[in-house]
Amino acid sequence: MDRISWHQYFMAQSHLLALRSTCSRLMVGATIVRDKRIIAGGYNGAISGGVHCIDEGCYVIDDHCVRTIHAEVNALLQCAKFGVATEGSEIYVTHFPCLNCCKALIQAGIKKVYYANDYKNHPYALELFEQADVIVEQVELEEMILDRNNEEKLMFTADLLARLKKLGIEGKELNELKEKANRLYTST
Repeated sequence: MDRISWHQYFMAQSHLLALRSTCSRLMVGATIVRDKRIIAGGYNGAISGGVHCIDEGCYVIDDHCVRTIHAEVNALLQCAKFGVATEGSEIYVTHFPCLNCCKALIQAGIKKVYYANDYKNHPYALELFEQADVIVEQVELEEMILDRNNEEKLMFTADLLARLKKLGIEGKELNELKEKANRLYTST
C-alpha cells in the first residue's frame, strides 16, 4: 500500500476542517504547515460565541457574508493566540484565498499557498502573491485515495453495469447510469 503524498495529507486536513464551517454559502478550511507539521487550522465561521450563518442566515453586504471570519484568518489568529510563528510557513486551503486573506497571508510571512478549488481568483491577489514571492499552486484533493475500498467499489460498479447490460438495459438508460456512477466517483 502506498502512502498518500504530503500535499494530499494536508489538503485532506483542510477539507476536514471545512466540515466545521458554519457559513452556509461556502465551506472553507485552511491548514498552516511548517516543516511538514501542522501548526494551525481554521474554518470560516462567526466570532466565538456569536450568531452563526447556519442559525440565522448569512449577513450579506455587497454580495459578501460579513458575519464570517475566513478560514485563513482563523488559522492565522490561532497562531497569534498561542504564540506560534508563521514566518516561512505554508498554507493549504480548500478554495483560492480572497484578496483580504491574500494580504493577511503575505503579512504573516506565509511563503507557499496551496489551494484545491478556484473561487473568484482575483487577479490582484495573484499579483500581490507574485510581488511578495509567495508560491501559489493548485493541489486538488484526490478524494478517491482516501477511500481504502475504492478499487473494490469501482470493480463492483463496473460489474453491476455489465450485468445490467447483459439483462438488456442499454442505450440512454444505461448511459445515464454510467454517467451517474462516474459523477459519484469523481465529485469534489
